[in-house]
Amino acid sequence: MFDRPVGGDAAVLVSVDVGDPGYEESLQELRQLVISAGMMIVGTVEGRRPKPDPKFFVGSGKAEELLATMQAADAKVAVFNHDLSPSQQRNLERLLEARVIDRTGLILDIFAQRAQSHEGKLQVELAQLEHLSTRLVRGWTHLERQKGGIGVRGGPGETQLELDRRMLRIRVKQLREKLAKLKLQRGMQRRARRRSLVLSVSLVGYTNAGKSTLFNRLTQSGVYAADQLFATLDTTSRKLYIPDGGPVVMSDTVGFIKHLPHALVEAFGATLEEAVQADLLLHVVDVASDSRDDQIEQVNLVLSEIGAQDVPQVLVLNQIDRVGIPSGLDRDEYGRISKVRVSAKTGEGLDLLRQVLLEHQQGLQEKLALS
Repeated sequence: MFDRPVGGDAAVLVSVDVGDPGYEESLQELRQLVISAGMMIVGTVEGRRPKPDPKFFVGSGKAEELLATMQAADAKVAVFNHDLSPSQQRNLERLLEARVIDRTGLILDIFAQRAQSHEGKLQVELAQLEHLSTRLVRGWTHLERQKGGIGVRGGPGETQLELDRRMLRIRVKQLREKLAKLKLQRGMQRRARRRSLVLSVSLVGYTNAGKSTLFNRLTQSGVYAADQLFATLDTTSRKLYIPDGGPVVMSDTVGFIKHLPHALVEAFGATLEEAVQADLLLHVVDVASDSRDDQIEQVNLVLSEIGAQDVPQVLVLNQIDRVGIPSGLDRDEYGRISKVRVSAKTGEGLDLLRQVLLEHQQGLQEKLALS
């Protein structure tokens, strides 16, 4: 049985190029994720295959190379830049005699470390249990290996497996019921805001794009912001006042990432619903990133998945101080602001962002006056 990784564990990264676009970017993102999880990278094993090997994913030769690399570096964890099947994970752990984490498991670990609010912790636990349920289908050893992380008892034998499955189903049902109640409460608060003509704005964007820094600038609050993936998980809402416009409720949501595990998208439905129900989305983009176009596409894919594709959206091109371009705004063919160039770090261009809020606030008031 292998324990959950703790800060300081030595890890070897494993990445296989199977012909997918953006391979190098994906590997760099994995490095950031591992560092965010508190582990030390002591080696990387890469390979190229037309398709994954059904037994070890990387093939037997690369698996032996991985074993030698881990032994030489005294690494305790192998982190794969892919999703592994339960049998692949089990086969690798038997060969390596070490913990094996796939991409989804790594993101779940980070979320478990970062969740602060009661709702956030419930959402993470639900996502972990949903992920664990797929591990139970193929063998009880995965339950025994992961039991330390989420408080579910495990043990050998079919009777014990059935007991654990039943316990898991009961806990999942309890978590869904609790999250449904919190979702209902959130809906009541949202309806109250609408009756009082308060504009609801959600910040969305790729993780580490600067959403929390921008949120702090606009609302004068102290939400934790750091140069790391998933620095903040829990949705935070604050009220700010726009001169000549009135109050605005702004929410900072969890950052998105390429291949964000579906279990997390589903579990964080109550949190992400702030984006679905918002009057306006401020889509924050790191304009200095070479991958900004792909990141915009990834965020829009998740927004579509949660049903927020039709919410009015303004692109906020952040971090202009890093690329030396001036602040400014662009309007679409209908005269509506479509893009704003700002720096959350220096504050440049934030007056233009307040202009965006003012125009949408006035539009909301006109819309409600006609209804």
